[in-house]
Amino acid sequence: MDIRTASPYLRGFLTAIALVAGELRAAGPSDIPAPPRSGPIPTEVMVRVVAHGAMVLGDDVGGARVTISDVATGRILASGTQQGETGDQNLIMRTPRLMEEPRYSSRPAGAFRATLELERPTLVEISAVGPLAYPAAAQRASETVLLIPGQDLGNDGIVLHLYGYIVQIEHPKPGDPLIAKDDVKLRATVRTLSGAPLRPYGDWDSRKADIFAEVLIGDLVVERLQMFYAGDKSYFEAPFFVPQPSEAPNGITLRVVAADRRSGNFGMGQAHYPVLPEQLRWKRTEK
Repeated sequence: MDIRTASPYLRGFLTAIALVAGELRAAGPSDIPAPPRSGPIPTEVMVRVVAHGAMVLGDDVGGARVTISDVATGRILASGTQQGETGDQNLIMRTPRLMEEPRYSSRPAGAFRATLELERPTLVEISAVGPLAYPAAAQRASETVLLIPGQDLGNDGIVLHLYGYIVQIEHPKPGDPLIAKDDVKLRATVRTLSGAPLRPYGDWDSRKADIFAEVLIGDLVVERLQMFYAGDKSYFEAPFFVPQPSEAPNGITLRVVAADRRSGNFGMGQAHYPVLPEQLRWKRTEK
């Protein structure tokens, strides 16, 4: 067909085809997309372990142990300890942001980083345990994530939330003997798993949590005590009377509980104490 005798529409169509064909003939080998790389491809993974409703688990609480495992084979691909700072409290707790905006990575904050050699899309389980410095309060969380070779995970990375509180009995010291009929002031600290103190009207408002203590003889709860903020850091206290040795021949256990049903954070600390006869009070005084 002579293009000069064709209709205007057909001439335009044939001209476009000719131009595309010319560009394809002019294209050299360097213009053709390279085939996918074979073999393992380094893929960076960022993991952050945070206290639910609080900050990152940093060095102050011993960080958290992170493990990345291949779901299909069970093989551990990477493991280590999250290290670093807890993050910017104002940025994490008070600054409004869009869903895709980073919460933890815009300022220095603890994280676990690993470079995996992936040959194919791999389904992995990422698990974390912490805080490592407080094993009695340690919790575990995990997520299943599909990783793609060469697709790095940056910014906040995969965020794992640990629920709970660090509850520690400060007075009386765990294991110290108690004297029967003594009026003892029980004192305990309550903190988030990232180490932040609970207090009234703070970012972690103790008014929203039920903080109480129990006195146990064996497995029996003989008294329940409402604990009140002591006005110092994260201390809460309540008085109680020590029972007679005849009532508690094997001593007593003190248990302190912090519970916030709205956030799902719960924590507990407990210690055991022998009970001595009240006559020993005078002997201690005489010394």
